[in-house]
Amino acid sequence: MTATQATLIFLAGAAAGFVNTVGGGGSLISLPVLIFLGLPSAVANGTNRIALMVQSVVAIEYFRKKGYFYPRLSIILGIPAVIGSILGAKVAISLSDEMFNKVLAAVMLTVMVLIIWRPEKKFLKSQGEENIKSWRLAAATLVFFGVGFYGGFIQAGVGFLIIAALTLITGMSLVKVNSLKVFVTVIYMLASFLVFVFSGKVDWVPGLVLAAGNAAGAYLGSAFTVAKGDKWIRVFLVVTVSIMSAKLLGLHKLP
Repeated sequence: MTATQATLIFLAGAAAGFVNTVGGGGSLISLPVLIFLGLPSAVANGTNRIALMVQSVVAIEYFRKKGYFYPRLSIILGIPAVIGSILGAKVAISLSDEMFNKVLAAVMLTVMVLIIWRPEKKFLKSQGEENIKSWRLAAATLVFFGVGFYGGFIQAGVGFLIIAALTLITGMSLVKVNSLKVFVTVIYMLASFLVFVFSGKVDWVPGLVLAAGNAAGAYLGSAFTVAKGDKWIRVFLVVTVSIMSAKLLGLHKLP
């Protein structure tokens, strides 16, 4: 890895960390950059998870200090997510680079639509009282198997799925949903990450550089005003995702 590549990876991590803190979808930046810099798709997918886990652990500690810490419920939701994530990671590893890039491009464009549409705002407007008893909790565990599969497979934009699922099924507050999101993410991502590690699909040096950039970006994002940041980050993501998706689909050439 050259100094130029390390710099680009760090900057991509910083951008991803900033975006994840302000809104979400940071992997839509970091994962394609790793691929464009020459990492095979499966290796880029596994390497990207180093930074994501570091960021999630930091977020868990933040929520814990603020009093939003629900280990029992997180583990209940995390168990089916772990099973799904292992299966998803195995599928991701089995795909060719060409096929994975096309799937990633499709996912990026789908998430971009969600970024523009902002469905979570609509969910919050219709939110009722919290209810996590009986069939609702059972439904959530089934849904989180699917969430885990998607997270193990590609991860990018999974936060939108978790917010939608927990808000619609349980009626939880956004703060509680976010605290559960990061805890469950760490649980299932560790499982999928180990699949990538044991399959030799993790490049530790760029992964640690990416994690350092991610941490710096998350710090800057936390200091940025949410109202102002939300608007401009959405514009930035739409432009960036459009360019990177076109590149992954082979519609144009980038240097």
